[in-house]
Amino acid sequence: MVGLGAMPGYGIQSMLKEGHRHLSGLEEAVLKNIDACRELSAITRTSLGPNGMNKMVINHLDKLFVTNDAATIVNELEVQHPAAKILVLAGRAQQEEIGDGANLTISFAGELLEKAEELIRMGLHPSEIIIGYTKAISKTIEILEDLVEKGSENMDVRNKEEVVLRMRSAVASKQFGQEDILCPLVADACMQVCPKNPANFNVDNVRVAKLVGGGLHNSTVVRGMVLKSDAVGSIKRVEKAKIAVFAGGVDTSATETKGTVLIHSAEQLENYAKTEEAKVEELIKAVADSGAKVIVSGAAVGDMALHFCERYKLMVLRISSKFELRRFCRTTGAVAILKLSQPNADELGYADSVSVEEIGGTRVTVVKNEEGGNSVATVVLRGSTDSILDDLERAVDDGVNTYKSMCRDSRIIPGAAATEIELAKRLKEFSLKETGLDQYAIAKFAESFEMVPRTLSENAGLSAMEIISSLYAEHAAGNTKVGIDLEEGVCKDVSTLKIWDLYVTKFFALKYSADAVCTVLRVDQIIMAKPAGGPRRDAQPGGGMDED
Repeated sequence: MVGLGAMPGYGIQSMLKEGHRHLSGLEEAVLKNIDACRELSAITRTSLGPNGMNKMVINHLDKLFVTNDAATIVNELEVQHPAAKILVLAGRAQQEEIGDGANLTISFAGELLEKAEELIRMGLHPSEIIIGYTKAISKTIEILEDLVEKGSENMDVRNKEEVVLRMRSAVASKQFGQEDILCPLVADACMQVCPKNPANFNVDNVRVAKLVGGGLHNSTVVRGMVLKSDAVGSIKRVEKAKIAVFAGGVDTSATETKGTVLIHSAEQLENYAKTEEAKVEELIKAVADSGAKVIVSGAAVGDMALHFCERYKLMVLRISSKFELRRFCRTTGAVAILKLSQPNADELGYADSVSVEEIGGTRVTVVKNEEGGNSVATVVLRGSTDSILDDLERAVDDGVNTYKSMCRDSRIIPGAAATEIELAKRLKEFSLKETGLDQYAIAKFAESFEMVPRTLSENAGLSAMEIISSLYAEHAAGNTKVGIDLEEGVCKDVSTLKIWDLYVTKFFALKYSADAVCTVLRVDQIIMAKPAGGPRRDAQPGGGMDED
């Protein structure tokens, strides 16, 4: 017989370990999840669009981020809530797939969940909302295909005008007002490294070198690499140079076995030192005889080796990062040799010029390859502070990722919220033809699209209601390309403003949002086991789950 004192609890308490937490039902699980997601999207929403506000995020390492890039913000926030994490993952998937549009993904998902909460309070079951949302996203993708600009599917990725046209909105959303300076720089860098088959474009081939000082107008593109370090020796410039790369460093190598050398006289000691010297000289001479003018070391450069490099007029560079060393090999076509020895002709790389230059008080080594077949280009960014440079780098990254996307699919659709209003209008019409309860969910999905013009106009300090109503009026009259001109605060045809978004960016952003929302709505119970090592942090009386 079990004593009454040892009786387990009833229901789920008796099944799980002591200290677990169990939340179920609409109020506890579904609406709490929606609430957490809404809070996250409220953070990113004010950063949407060209007039988006910056966020100041200080992460666990005390590093300061000042940015309006949603992907950076949510990554550094370290979101704990399991439902909000799903939105973060959707934003991350968008960032990895396209490289732009993470903010739209998270903000739109938050808006959809807010509308779902209204429907739940009206009495709809989450399952009916999911069915409605699934129908709505399928219809949205159909309508999106119709809105594609005719003739945009055929594009020459080496035509600078066309590239800049597609890149503008992605760069402007991060650096509004600077896009006319940044876009041509990014387009030049991308076109220089674009392979024969553009679908194989590698984002890693466009590098960014951030140098404090000057202004954005001082930024340039270098065909080749810019290393943020000085040359080791006194030789600072070499033209038309063959390059030998040694991954293991340029120094006398220690023997693998230990041995004892017995020296009887001073003469022997002198000879012993000389043999070491002769050995190093022999190795350096062998490198010089192979035709190399530049030695690149992946580790330390010994004093004696440096002395002989100077004697044989060899320029010495040191690259400690192995990733940077690989990129250097890719730029010059060199093969990294493990230890110091005479390189073969096919192991040597080539550069038109390797020179040390001073940019804004920083000494950098510029490796140029002006001829074709160059596989790395570097955008040298100038700015007054590190925060500004970091933000410029994010804008360049977005531009480069947009170029990668347009190499695969160059179709464009109207930007500046023109597409969203058209989608809202057509989805509303579609919802009226549906007969089941899911028509309410489809109508709310259509309403959610108003979030984009509303946020864009609010962030720019305009009246959202006026803008949205005049957009609807224009679209009802058949002007499907009318969007918001944020500078003048009026509605205009976006084809005259040249604001276009890539079709793939919108397609994936909306798709990932809808998927994330359906995943969150499908959850009806949350069971958290007691973690190893004592009670949960949030297990105080009345501690809400979203206090994590």
